[in-house]
Amino acid sequence: MFQKLNDVDSQGYNADFLGTEIATPVPSERIRDDVLVWKGGTTLPYTHFSLAMSTSRRFAHWVAWNIDGGDLKKLSRANLKFVKDRRIPAAAQVGNELYARNPLDRGHLARRSDLIWGPLEEAQQANIDSFSFTNIVPQVDDFNQSGQQGVWGRLEDALYEDVEVDGLRVCVMAAPVFRDDDTVYRGVALPREFWKVLAYSRNNELAARAFLLAQDLDPVHAVTALDEFRTYQVELAELEERTGLVFSPVMHAAGVPVAALVGGTERTPLSTAADIRW
Repeated sequence: MFQKLNDVDSQGYNADFLGTEIATPVPSERIRDDVLVWKGGTTLPYTHFSLAMSTSRRFAHWVAWNIDGGDLKKLSRANLKFVKDRRIPAAAQVGNELYARNPLDRGHLARRSDLIWGPLEEAQQANIDSFSFTNIVPQVDDFNQSGQQGVWGRLEDALYEDVEVDGLRVCVMAAPVFRDDDTVYRGVALPREFWKVLAYSRNNELAARAFLLAQDLDPVHAVTALDEFRTYQVELAELEERTGLVFSPVMHAAGVPVAALVGGTERTPLSTAADIRW
């Protein structure tokens, strides 16, 4: 059952978390009619994160969350269950019907470990909220498990290791890329690409870094070996083209021209976290 502590906690993602507004992406005309409407709007708030759902794909168009790296808690996931959000129709979400008797795992978009910060009761609620199926996508293994997914699973950790982040605060956004040729399994089109953007401040200067995870799906039994996943650092403009979302001018101004930094336009995957242009 979906739970919330109080009306304050239901505010979800805080766009002013870094002292500069980091707005959530907005749908372009291409996907505007595909965004689920809830209470006259399109944003579903949770503890420390918010999201917007696709009506056709029944996964999130985007999830945005705040991380307070100086106040993270260590909480168990024992006895926590994946549940559908009771505020919206059950049919508008992909649930356990997809994951039974196959290799697919329920992969968190907003990492559980990123969300559990603040006062204990608040962190516990964030822990619970992270298991809503609206925050879940199918993967062969949870792609945020840093021990199994290489660079992708370590993006947030690598940022803290390599950058002196002001206030240890980070805003993150992520979601699947919905493609017309995604493989359909049990009536669900399975995303095989995912994106993530990290926004942070260092020396009072805002930075935004964008990444793309590409994977192939077997048309019969789901997915390929883990070592076939590839993580790329990309520009926000490419994510907009792939997703139909539009990121704020502030985010674009804080981005990096990745092609120029690598000395050309040839796309190469990130081999290690040391390859990231922070």
